[in-house]
Amino acid sequence: MAKKNDKPEVFSALEVANICGVVNQTAINWIKGGHLKAFTTPGGQYRVYPDDLAEFMKNRDMRIPAELEEKCSASVLAKKSILIVDDDRGLNTVIARFLGKKFKDSTVEIYQAFDGFEAGVLMTEKHPGVLILDLDLPGVDGFSLCKRIRGDSSFGKPVIAVVTALEDNSVEARVKELGVDYFFKKPLNLLEIAEAVF
Repeated sequence: MAKKNDKPEVFSALEVANICGVVNQTAINWIKGGHLKAFTTPGGQYRVYPDDLAEFMKNRDMRIPAELEEKCSASVLAKKSILIVDDDRGLNTVIARFLGKKFKDSTVEIYQAFDGFEAGVLMTEKHPGVLILDLDLPGVDGFSLCKRIRGDSSFGKPVIAVVTALEDNSVEARVKELGVDYFFKKPLNLLEIAEAVF
């Protein structure tokens, strides 16, 4: 077996396919479809960073082999976790309970925050992989949190799903510009949110 530092720091589409147990074209389709993050070499070949491949596999409940694990950062290999940020305690708890039941057979950890400050503390301590975020929060609002999270690599790259009752039609465009992955209007369809974020 080759030494760790002899191994490439990126994977080709064929190597991705072999790791995932699929044919090369399937890996290329994942990349072209925007499901698997990759970059293109000057020669037009796809290359995938280990962390991005591990995140992709983890989100699809695929087993991550040791050869990939040893090349990944610790934060990517952490358990799946969700942080729910909403100052409406009743709704926050309903979302947490629903997701807890939905993912009861997996290793998902669910955290709750009821204002922007508490959310910032939990983001720093727990590095959740998914953030379900209300925009209209006391203290630090959801817009500021999104900007901070996307502007600071120490938070990792959590999936951000915004939930809001704000009626302003420009809100969705504003949060998408800040790097939000999903946008949901209240009242919420909890199943839709669960299926989107995992």
